[in-house]
Amino acid sequence: MFDPTERHFTVSELAAAWNVSEDKVREIFRGEPGVLKLGKPASRRKRVYRPIRIPESVAARVYARLTNSVSA
Repeated sequence: MFDPTERHFTVSELAAAWNVSEDKVREIFRGEPGVLKLGKPASRRKRVYRPIRIPESVAARVYARLTNSVSA
């Protein structure tokens, strides 16, 4: 269930915490369920910047999945 009081990270916050680029964070969370996509979707003619916010629970789930796949 969605918790609106849950901490939400910006791309730059997670990039700094995980010591990866902002582009890599966007790549990791592209299409990930639970990520909030703010703003309007891109039009066919012009690429529109669409900021995202990543809930703490989603970040934890992805981090666990990534670290488990490395250690396995």
